[in-house]
Amino acid sequence: MKNRSSYWQLIPFIRPQSLTIVWAFICTLIFTIFWPIKAWLAGEVSQYIGKGDPSSIARIAGLAAIVFLLQGAAQYGQDALMAKASLNAALNLRKSVYGHLQKLSLNYFEVAKTGDLTYRLTEDIDRIGEVINQFFHDFVPCILQLIVVLGYMLWLNWQLTIATLILAPVMGIVIGAFGEKLLKYSRRSQNRISNLSALLTEVLSGIRLVQAFAAESYELERFSHEAEANRRAKYQAEKAKAFQFVVVGFLLVMTVLFIFFLGGWQISLGNLTGKDFVSYITGVALLIDPITHTTSNYNSFKEGQASVDKIFELLAIKPAVIEKEQATILQEITGKVEYIGVSFGYQKDTSVINNLSLSAPPGSTIALVGSSGAGKSTLVNLLPRFYNVDSGKILIDGINIQDVTLKSLRQQIGIVPQENTLFSGTIAQNIAFGKSDFEIKDIEAASKIANAHQFISELAQGYFTYVGERGVNLSGGQRQRIAIARAILLNPRILILDEATSALDSESEALVQEALERIMQERTVFVIAHRLATVRRADLILVLEKGQIIETGNHQELLEQNGVYASFYARQFQS
Repeated sequence: MKNRSSYWQLIPFIRPQSLTIVWAFICTLIFTIFWPIKAWLAGEVSQYIGKGDPSSIARIAGLAAIVFLLQGAAQYGQDALMAKASLNAALNLRKSVYGHLQKLSLNYFEVAKTGDLTYRLTEDIDRIGEVINQFFHDFVPCILQLIVVLGYMLWLNWQLTIATLILAPVMGIVIGAFGEKLLKYSRRSQNRISNLSALLTEVLSGIRLVQAFAAESYELERFSHEAEANRRAKYQAEKAKAFQFVVVGFLLVMTVLFIFFLGGWQISLGNLTGKDFVSYITGVALLIDPITHTTSNYNSFKEGQASVDKIFELLAIKPAVIEKEQATILQEITGKVEYIGVSFGYQKDTSVINNLSLSAPPGSTIALVGSSGAGKSTLVNLLPRFYNVDSGKILIDGINIQDVTLKSLRQQIGIVPQENTLFSGTIAQNIAFGKSDFEIKDIEAASKIANAHQFISELAQGYFTYVGERGVNLSGGQRQRIAIARAILLNPRILILDEATSALDSESEALVQEALERIMQERTVFVIAHRLATVRRADLILVLEKGQIIETGNHQELLEQNGVYASFYARQFQS
């Protein structure tokens, strides 16, 4: 299924760093040139050892010091520049993936695991950045070192070098075989860690429910099972690497012994001097480290390939809701909304909305009533194009919503959901969500309309009070009034209230209801509520059943029809 071409997909993210990489490569070439010089210096110094010529040794030592200093400077340039290039490439990839996620439709997030996505955006991309850095900062220099040192060894004695290289194909086969195993184990390990991350996100976000049901032991057992599966997968990869290093190490030792045997033979034939043999052995020593590093790098590349595959699998997912190429900007609207023969289903063979039509004049309030699963939330979710209709069309001021940009459409629609989401940050930032620049006076004005100004002002830092994750340090009524203030600040012409008061106590509901009545003025409003007391003043009430409108009218008209709505109302107010 996967092939070696995975890394080619990274080129668009690496290409902008070309200049930095070129300069790093120049430093690498300078760094590499000094390796054969080091081998030559070892041979030179060997001929003066034991001959009582300290001045010659000092001269060579001084030359060696200069060589080490220059090589160190080149290595610093190579390492610093490549770290910069790889981190920039990883940053661009991370921003690209995050931007892609923002464009994906809601139906993707309804089945995706949050923990898995978090892992891909953090650990997987970090690993890819490390692999990019490792390739240019370690793998390429090692290959160049092997080439120049082998070239120097061939120059010293080609017969000995050719004989030494007999074992090279064996090493290549061994490293390649282990690399494929590591790729398989790495994919398995990363799938396990993604599952573990998803489980952690799920449990920690629902810790209140876990404790309420005394399910700590149950969750610990689930966690232990996933953690153990991850441990086994990682252990298999580590065992393969450990065995590989033993095999490669053994082959290296046998190569060195073989070289000593052949070197003695070449000296006896007069084809090699003692000084040159010392230089040659130094060259062999200089090959061991790059061979070891190359083996390690190859393993890392195979492990990193699993991360590359996962990231580009994510980037390959196409959003279900896409703007047309010629989409226009939806200008300021009056708020007239029409559904014309609209049908929609989450699955191909299952319809949630069936050939539904309705018309909402500007400034009217439309209430949607029906049992759970009747299609109320689905109907309003089609308006901001969270999903595309299967057939029919939705018009705003006579304009098909599929002909306008998503941003301009959604900026005209405010939503106050049942479960409001607050993000880490200040209360002011949450009210001004989506606005990078805002005036505090505008936020205060919106909060006063939303009945939120008083409780916010009583907090220690007021509007600059930090809100914990998901707003857990605020009550449900307070979170909901912040959501209303957020919608007021957006100043939409169309407003969707999706069970905005159903989860509140009586006191909070009264405050929220009062705020909602203020914001509903002169706007086209769609209200979804199980509590019929909140919809009695609607201009038009639509009763839905199985995705179709079965009753329409205002509150009094529907009571007089003595149908489904009247039955709902009687059950709620029979006392």
